[in-house]
Amino acid sequence: MKMLVLGGGLQGSACAYNLLQDNRIETVTMADLHPGELPEFLSPWRGGRLQMAALDARDTTAAAALMQGHAAVMCALPYYFNEPMTRAAIASGAHFCDLGGNTAIVQEQKALHDQARASRLSVIPDCGLAPGMVNILAAEGIRRMDKARTVRIYVGGLPQHPEPPLNYQIVYSLEGALDYYTTPSWVLRDGKAVEVEALSELEPVDFPAPVGRLEAFHTGGGISTMPFAWEGTIETMEYKTLRYPGHVAIMKPIRELGLISNAPIDVKGQQVRPRDVFIAATRPMLFRPEGHDLVALRVTVEGVRNGNEARVHFELVDRYDASIGMSAMMRTTGFSLALTGIMQADGTIDRFGVHTPDEATPFGPYVMGLKRFGVEITEGA
Repeated sequence: MKMLVLGGGLQGSACAYNLLQDNRIETVTMADLHPGELPEFLSPWRGGRLQMAALDARDTTAAAALMQGHAAVMCALPYYFNEPMTRAAIASGAHFCDLGGNTAIVQEQKALHDQARASRLSVIPDCGLAPGMVNILAAEGIRRMDKARTVRIYVGGLPQHPEPPLNYQIVYSLEGALDYYTTPSWVLRDGKAVEVEALSELEPVDFPAPVGRLEAFHTGGGISTMPFAWEGTIETMEYKTLRYPGHVAIMKPIRELGLISNAPIDVKGQQVRPRDVFIAATRPMLFRPEGHDLVALRVTVEGVRNGNEARVHFELVDRYDASIGMSAMMRTTGFSLALTGIMQADGTIDRFGVHTPDEATPFGPYVMGLKRFGVEITEGA
């Protein structure tokens, strides 16, 4: 089978690497606006099983033409391309999955459900780490309960060796991270879907050493449409981002001063987006290609099983892979996307139409698929 990866950045490269480990896959094509240098870990396959293609994703006709003949398309482009790329995939007859991250766009993709189902195609938005992996774990915890009451999800991408002032390094798009800091988060409170402010309701969360104490706060997009799917059934459901202590104390005033706003302002006669200036100023200090990162994840579901109080607990701490030079965020996000595409292509995922990972991705094969590459999720009561 042939697979197509849209986007040649960090997550797209990790996705392509994972796909190339599967000898059932004949070729992997990676398409990008400017196909350029590849990370060293992909070099052995370039020109052979790994092919490069130039694609302007704004041209949906060209995208659909490129998709033809591929068993599945994995989209690691910015989230605003996900809906048009979904339409292109349906038109081309290919299964489709993406990294998602924007709930409103997922709802637009859901409107294409009947078209995808009629074409016997699987479309799965939100297939990265969060949303993605956390949705699958939360859904499994809910299934193990007779009555689930509380779902709490925590995820963070962090430097292993934090440096002030933010104790943070870029592990994916800084633009995307700032979206999460400025977009309200949907949660369930008393069984009702409500919005809460990003960067709010700060709480400490402890992981085993050497990670130690982190701080958790609300951010948008982390669990996709799950609050709407479980409204009226589960009392409490929330997603929070993890950072080292003190991060919010810096970022919240920066946000409130308008320094990461998208609204243009006049600067000496020029219209400028404050966020563009913020990214230009901070990215050189926060982007450390050789910096070793980690991903910390915790999903806890509480409820009733067999008449007794019960709890299901999943945890993951993944670290930079120095043997190939791949970050933990790339491993957990890009591998998750690749695994979803493989399961769509080989029929392990057999639900047609548009479904989120918690609705369609089987827990067992997914967890075992990640474990084969050292991304190991542990369970506890």
